Amino acid sequence: MTMEKNSKIRIMTDIERITDMELRFDRVDEALRAVEKAVDTIIHLKEDIMKLEAYYSSDEWKKDFKSDELGLLPDNLKRGVLGEDSIWNLLERVDTVKQRMLDFVSKDGE
Repeated sequence: MTMEKNSKIRIMTDIERITDMELRFDRVDEALRAVEKAVDTIIHLKEDIMKLEAYYSSDEWKKDFKSDELGLLPDNLKRGVLGEDSIWNLLERVDTVKQRMLDFVSKDGE
């Protein structure tokens, strides 16, 4: 192989590597923008999460749940928070996301 041909092959390899790294950069950049937006949103909802946690473990929730069971609430009332699985699953998802983020941060150096 001539020196000129070796140089062209090396440049093509460089271009392929740079193109590959640019694609990776763009994917990470796009994902981080989405995560940053989601983190900002969830931080602003912290008070809502805390109130849902307090409500779910309160006597008020039990009273509201009982009222629903007795048919005392209007049929058209949205009542997802009274579904034991619904609210528990939502709060569990919050905890799971928190744990996943902690795991990600703690494994940063690995």
